[in-house]
Amino acid sequence: MSQLSNVLGQYDAPQKAKEVGLYPYFRPIESDQDTVVTIHGKPVLMFGSNSYLGLTNHPRLKEAAIKAVEKYGTGCAGSRFLNGTLDIHIELEERLAKLVHKESALVYATGFSVNAGVVPCITGREDYLIFDEFDHASIIEGKRLSFSKQLKYRHNDMDALEKLLQKCEYEKTKVIVVDGVFSMEGDVVKLPQIVELSKKYNASIMVDEAHSLGVFGKTGAGVCEHFGVSDDVDLIMGTFSKSLGTIGGFIAADESIINYLKHNSRTLIFSASITPASTACVIEALNVMEDEKWRYDALWANTHRAKAGFENAGFEIGTTETPIIPLYVRDNTKTFMLTKILMDDGVFVNPVVSPAVRSEDSLIRYSLMATHTFDQIDESVEKISKAARNLGIIE
Repeated sequence: MSQLSNVLGQYDAPQKAKEVGLYPYFRPIESDQDTVVTIHGKPVLMFGSNSYLGLTNHPRLKEAAIKAVEKYGTGCAGSRFLNGTLDIHIELEERLAKLVHKESALVYATGFSVNAGVVPCITGREDYLIFDEFDHASIIEGKRLSFSKQLKYRHNDMDALEKLLQKCEYEKTKVIVVDGVFSMEGDVVKLPQIVELSKKYNASIMVDEAHSLGVFGKTGAGVCEHFGVSDDVDLIMGTFSKSLGTIGGFIAADESIINYLKHNSRTLIFSASITPASTACVIEALNVMEDEKWRYDALWANTHRAKAGFENAGFEIGTTETPIIPLYVRDNTKTFMLTKILMDDGVFVNPVVSPAVRSEDSLIRYSLMATHTFDQIDESVEKISKAARNLGIIE
């Protein structure tokens, strides 16, 4: 065994969890990603999915993917920069730019690679990148690749943000990079206040709309549209793996910024382009969003139903304002135990423990789709509440 294997082999946390029957990850699903999935041959209510609009098995998206494979094949065999740009990539970028009220857009193979490729190349050594402490891991990875000065402020704390901005040189480029919806806590960025501060201190803004695209805004464009500040935000990022039913991501901005990213963003230049099937899926998902507006209303009706149920049961759910509902357990072991009990009882939820969050902030991440029924929601709330009471999480 090599030295590397010996060193990395000392990591045994997963093995210990498996030994006591509490390992909650890589659970193989044997069906489509719907409100009910099949695991080990049994039906399980799915409340761990990011498919907010319930489009992952929509017949129109599947048909679009099939037709794209028939026309373009299964892959592009190269990067967007060289041989990997298709006409439907351009079509999709034009649609996305229009959706989020920007001049231009650029499509990447994954949402993670958008943030990892955009964040490190938009500022120089003498400039500033400013982050919320709860920003997504992909933003943090992008930050690590940057040579710029990096500042972090307390979560959604505008006083803390202003104090950081006061420390920055006024004439230097300053970019505030922030999630639109925070993916674990489910709360929403204080974007109007950030816009106000950006104008006061000559800063730019990049918003990650991964969990707000399709969920917020008159047309589903996200929190920038919801707050009416799209023109005040310099860069808008989004993913296709949540509301849009497939995989990939994009960045949208004015033409000068997109032109720069096309020729400097390494995760775009040195990655194979998004597949024809996924590209066609997103185009059709945007069509479905326009045609089936009931999904937006159903998602929010389901969110209010579940939130009220958990609050009535006595759960601590923080400041969530979205279809992401954190059920705070505040104990790693009990979080794993609750997850296992629920899986055995036919309910799939996601455990969030340290180091993803502090141990005292561990939680169950419960998320909703437009296609959930009230009966499914009520059943899940009842089962989760029963298990939580038995574990002493709620009274």
